[in-house]
Amino acid sequence: MSLKVVILAAGQGTRMRSQLPKVLHQLAGKPLLQWVLDTAARIHPVETLVVCGYGSEQVQQAFAHLDVTWIEQIEQLGTGHALQRVLSQLRDHDRILVLLGDTPLITDNTLMQLIDNTTANQVGIVTANVDDPSGLGRILRDHNHNVISIIEAKDADANQQAITEINTGIMLLPVRPLKKWLQQLQPHNVQGEYYLTDVIALAVVDGVAIKTVQPLFKEEVIGVNDRQQLARLERLYQALMAKELMLDGVTLHDPARFDVRGELDVGEDVTFDVNVIIAGKVTIGGSSAIGANVMLKNVTIGKNVTILPNCVIEGSVIGDDCTIGPFARLRPGTRLANEVKVGNFVETKQATLGESSKLPHLSYIGDAEVGKRVNIGAGVITCNYDGVEKHKTNIGDNVFIGSDSQLIAPVAIGKGAYIGAGSSISKDAPAGKLTVARGRQKTVGHWAPKQRKK
Repeated sequence: MSLKVVILAAGQGTRMRSQLPKVLHQLAGKPLLQWVLDTAARIHPVETLVVCGYGSEQVQQAFAHLDVTWIEQIEQLGTGHALQRVLSQLRDHDRILVLLGDTPLITDNTLMQLIDNTTANQVGIVTANVDDPSGLGRILRDHNHNVISIIEAKDADANQQAITEINTGIMLLPVRPLKKWLQQLQPHNVQGEYYLTDVIALAVVDGVAIKTVQPLFKEEVIGVNDRQQLARLERLYQALMAKELMLDGVTLHDPARFDVRGELDVGEDVTFDVNVIIAGKVTIGGSSAIGANVMLKNVTIGKNVTILPNCVIEGSVIGDDCTIGPFARLRPGTRLANEVKVGNFVETKQATLGESSKLPHLSYIGDAEVGKRVNIGAGVITCNYDGVEKHKTNIGDNVFIGSDSQLIAPVAIGKGAYIGAGSSISKDAPAGKLTVARGRQKTVGHWAPKQRKK
């Protein structure tokens, strides 16, 4: 019997008060639906089907790179109706795992527990015992503790409202009997919808056993219906990430002010100050220290690196024992060898700096190859763009570039060369010599008094 995943993602999410479909709102830098798709992929279904409705074109475009079968539910008449739309894509010997596009933190561990505990001819449900079940469907059981039905919150009486075991919406269903049950659904409820949850009572009538499992942690099954819930779930997720990092030997000066919006692989004894944001894929070697208000996106950082406060680093590779910042910006394509220093108010892009080179302050180095033990003074820039094309600057080992110089690419500075301060270098500078390119200083005696008089 093959397993297929069906993700329900058709709702508009009116309480989000947004033109953006709810499943495209982001948690930790990733759309809600992407979280569910990623989890589904880890259980290796033979096919993943997504039921979309509001903003269907926009949703499909956002995930056009994935191997997903899209099912449109133009008229949204409930979760049971959504499954009816999927039936043509299912075979009698299939089992389907129903997931929700707005429940992003469900884990593959919980889903595998559901799959392993439910045989091919049984129905499985993920349920949870919660402190406040308001607005959620309740699990009804008989005196032998067997599940007999699910009652939606709006249809529940006072006794049923007191039940704290809730339906998470995640179900495992055999397709052959499901087809019959879906045909029997009626919209006899407050919402006037076809509830998928009604198939549970129909399964019980047919003598089908209902198996339940609980999530490993309750946050897994929290759904998102408005921006407040999204914000709460964001903080819950970040708290979980912070806890994992600290257990792995990372120091967080304030776990409540640390955000992971991607993947983080970090060594032992790494320290994060407050308001650090991790985005994309970030790797940090052991004993490194990340200062306050730092943004790291798609970065590889070596061991014993110090990043001082207020730096933005993206698409860069940083070697061991480097020091960066404060207020430095490393743009994509930056590569620093070991023991490089990039100081305050420095910007780099598509630049490689060799071992022990220094770029202490107030400079821009773009489209450049910088050798070892190079010292670049304050205010130095590589003029890499001529208005049409980018050009490269090559700087050899042991070069000294005087302050406030412009290197007008394409240009090469030979090994061991010195460039005098304030030079505009537009031709290659020879190795081992001092090159100065600036106008001769002169004084105009009467100019200043005339200007003051004006």
